[in-house]
Amino acid sequence: MDNISLQTPPAPVIERVRHELKRRSLTVTHIEDVTPNMKRIMLTGDSLVDFVSLAPDDHVKIFVPVEDGSEEHRDYTPRLYDNAARTLTIDFALHEAGPVTQWAIGARPGDALTVGGPRGSAVVSPTVRQWLLIGDETALPAIGRRIEESGPETEITVIAAVAGPAEEQEFKTKAQVTCHWIHRPLCEATDVARLLDQLRRTEIKPEIFVWIAAEASVVRALRVHLMERGLPTGWLKASGYWVKGKADATEKFE
Repeated sequence: MDNISLQTPPAPVIERVRHELKRRSLTVTHIEDVTPNMKRIMLTGDSLVDFVSLAPDDHVKIFVPVEDGSEEHRDYTPRLYDNAARTLTIDFALHEAGPVTQWAIGARPGDALTVGGPRGSAVVSPTVRQWLLIGDETALPAIGRRIEESGPETEITVIAAVAGPAEEQEFKTKAQVTCHWIHRPLCEATDVARLLDQLRRTEIKPEIFVWIAAEASVVRALRVHLMERGLPTGWLKASGYWVKGKADATEKFE
């Protein structure tokens, strides 16, 4: 694919908004299997009346107790929330056997869960009308939220790596969406080859904002490819949502 035009306009503004940091004690009300390896859990609690999440890739911290009496915590995307109904929905990718994943696998209505944050939001200017969203299972909650919150004037291309056809998701949206689903086993989640092959065949138009989230080494390789094609850094947001071999680790590339 040809390199990006040198006539790319100024980068969009990304407004960083801080929120009051608060821990909320919530209760499970509904559980749904979105796919065999993606579990959707709805939580409720009066403390959600002032919950704020301004960007689809915000994250909250999930706290679960462990045997030694301490807490383990992991970052998750607020998939949906409704202040009036006092509900918060979180999708759990069942891709590893950590304490929060184990809690999600065993969760039942009535169970308690402590949630903290979001600490802040990075809000990309609403003038952006073209998006390229790239990620693995851990990125799908943010990708899905971006798609579903977009209007008919927005064009979105998705390149998503999942374990197989059963893991593909459908999104209700007014946006114009094209999805490229890349199938690979979970044991190959750190192999960038399939994602990179599709990205090489994807046109990167001027004024398209590229968002990437996956395992850190995968994100790094995709970012290098985009830089080599001339994508200005101001039109890219890349995050390593997880790091192979490290618990509760993330990596930023901004």
